[in-house]
Amino acid sequence: MIGPTASGKSAVALTVAEALGDVDLVSVDAMQVYRGMDIGTAKPTAAERARVRHHLIDLVEPDHDFSVAEFQQHYERVRSELVGADRRAILVGGTGLYHRVVIDRLTLPGEWPELRQQLEADAASAGPEVLHERLAELDPLAASRMEPTNTRRVVRALEVTIGSGRPFSSFGPGLETHPPSEVVQVGLRWDREHLARRIDERVHAMVDAGFVDEVRVLASRGLSRTARQALGYREILEHLDGACTLDEAIATTVLRTRQFAVRQLRWFRRDPRVRWVDVVEDPVAEAAPVIAAALERP
Repeated sequence: MIGPTASGKSAVALTVAEALGDVDLVSVDAMQVYRGMDIGTAKPTAAERARVRHHLIDLVEPDHDFSVAEFQQHYERVRSELVGADRRAILVGGTGLYHRVVIDRLTLPGEWPELRQQLEADAASAGPEVLHERLAELDPLAASRMEPTNTRRVVRALEVTIGSGRPFSSFGPGLETHPPSEVVQVGLRWDREHLARRIDERVHAMVDAGFVDEVRVLASRGLSRTARQALGYREILEHLDGACTLDEAIATTVLRTRQFAVRQLRWFRRDPRVRWVDVVEDPVAEAAPVIAAALERP
């Protein structure tokens, strides 16, 4: 099950899994893999995890730079365990790349950490646009598929192109194709005004639940580059560093989360295999029957 942040995916998935009894929940969220990043990622509570078994949560410490390749490996392990136990699963989360990699079992290129560090240093000193120009010379197709200012994607494409000796765009069919899949995809979709209101309410509820203290503790333990960029964490870290007031950090978090939700929808809309549920008021009441029907055994 997919959809933008705050659309109600987790509540729907939990309701269906608990009702059916033989269904586990598999998180497809790039930030819920980090231990201690609980409030800001809307991670299932201990009580919710006691009701239904969850997977791919709390995999690593927050000072670890977790990758999509690592996520794919963990997913394949869980998938094998569930198949062996004859249990079904609902994949729930809004990280589009992680979602595509696991449901389509894409072949991922290798990693060259030292080369990546050098490219990141080059991007910091000269700007990502310079690296994008270099990528355009080595792999024009890959360069055409990403914004010149997207440092992480440009660095990754160059890392693979240089490290492997073959164009980044040559690895597998890529994200532009949507082959038949055994996974039934159901997406939750709200009109923009209602989703914006839900995001605002969620962010303020997180702060009321102790989000600032959570970030303060994590910062003292050390956060990886990837973890520091998580929505909300980045803004609260700026507040703790004295760069802005708490109210400003909250407002920025709400704004960036709304912008992120728009990007999520754009990503998922490209996939013609998604069955959309347009939620009007209650995501559980309106979407749970659709999910349950998709899980019916033949």
